[in-house]
Amino acid sequence: MAASWRVGCDPRVLRYLLGFGGCRRLGLVKGASGWSFGRGASWRWLHGTQRLRADPIKILMPSLSPTMEEGNIVKWLKKEGEAVSAGDALCEIETDKAVVTLDASDDGILAKIVVEEGSKNIRLGSLIGLLVEEGEDWKHVEIPKDVGPPSPAAKPSVPCPPPEPQISPPVKKEHTLGKLQFRLSPAARNILEKHALDASQGTATGPRGIFTKEDALKLVQLKDTGKITESRPTPAPPTTPTVPLPAQAIPTPPYPRPMIPPLSTPGQPNVPGTFTEIPASNIRRVIAKRLTESKSTVPHAYATADCDLGAVLKARQSLVRDDIKVSVNDFIIKAAAVTLKQMPDVNVSWDGEGPKQLPFIDISVAVATDKGLITPIIKDAAAKGVQEIADSVKALSKKARDGKLLPEEYQGGSFSISNLGMFGIDEFTAVINPPQACILAVGRFRPVLKLEQDEEGNARLQPHQLITVTMSSDSRVVDDELATRFLENFKANLENPIRLA
Repeated sequence: MAASWRVGCDPRVLRYLLGFGGCRRLGLVKGASGWSFGRGASWRWLHGTQRLRADPIKILMPSLSPTMEEGNIVKWLKKEGEAVSAGDALCEIETDKAVVTLDASDDGILAKIVVEEGSKNIRLGSLIGLLVEEGEDWKHVEIPKDVGPPSPAAKPSVPCPPPEPQISPPVKKEHTLGKLQFRLSPAARNILEKHALDASQGTATGPRGIFTKEDALKLVQLKDTGKITESRPTPAPPTTPTVPLPAQAIPTPPYPRPMIPPLSTPGQPNVPGTFTEIPASNIRRVIAKRLTESKSTVPHAYATADCDLGAVLKARQSLVRDDIKVSVNDFIIKAAAVTLKQMPDVNVSWDGEGPKQLPFIDISVAVATDKGLITPIIKDAAAKGVQEIADSVKALSKKARDGKLLPEEYQGGSFSISNLGMFGIDEFTAVINPPQACILAVGRFRPVLKLEQDEEGNARLQPHQLITVTMSSDSRVVDDELATRFLENFKANLENPIRLA
């Protein structure tokens, strides 16, 4: 026999105390001794209502880099209804630099995924998911009213059908006769109305078939000489059909324009005169913005020097024999770091108000990826050996191409190096990466014959392996004289690998 609890009070008082308006919803039953409610399903319903009313924990789009303004949801690593502990990976977010994993900050259950996988351009602070505490009813959680659904831009991009071409209404023509139509300039219209003339009696000579003031004055002259008379067209009888003039008699403007622009249809060959829009990744949008700001706000100065790699190639061959794999670029990074240590005046940045000398020597190395260029950082490069630099470059380059760089692995840096030698480029100039003051552009090393004297004083052609480097510097903090001395010291360090030890 089911047990029951009896409440010996007026049902209206009971409804007031519990905060509910309907007694039937609580399972209240009137018996001989008063009102009662069942201890079974009705009490469980009341308990479930309390869980439903619990406030969920909001998961908002975080700022994962200083320049991030919006992000993309790449993949959710947890499913709705799955338990989550603090520190667990919730989802992967594509920032303006890389793909970063968002970790949970609280324990609970992932109740609702508000923004699905593949959603793009989600603004910072937008609601992307909801957590509830363990034991709460996660299936009936509702989106808080103070945080609305994401903007339409945050929804997964679905190719929409091309819009229907809108045919603009025909331009109102003035002074028609039969099928002849003219576009009148304001001055021509006033002259024709004043002298009771019709534009069809003359010839339009203006651009795109416009009847100009000069054309109207010619008609006035013809009228004064008696060659034409006033023209006051009378409406034709409604029963008389209008006979169209021959097609060749209709004047065509000398510069025809299509009324409807051509449209391209997805999945079909492009119509002549159209283009295909390529969606830009967050990285490429940030690159475009920062390059434009750099070239328009930073006064670039350039200095170029040729360096002999003969000693570096010999040292590299000796390391290879010892099964130590390093590249020429690793020696260049080390030489740049040592030179910055020797010349701290170049290891500076511009913070918007003035130069700032940096206490660290972190070299940013440009790495090309499918989504754009990114610059992972070799921390404290001056204190590392060439082999340690080589290992760091390999590991960071792989993470950059896989989109797995952490924010601290690409944010900051005091000096950048961009090497296009592996692509066969002899020399080039690079754009400074603000707030850094310098970037070194490195080309390929190439064989060159130089005329030199041997020990006996005889002139002979000797082969050399030269490499061209060009430094772009911010003239506000690194002037031409300082940049020249830097390249001289850099060349001396690179051509003497013993100094790099």
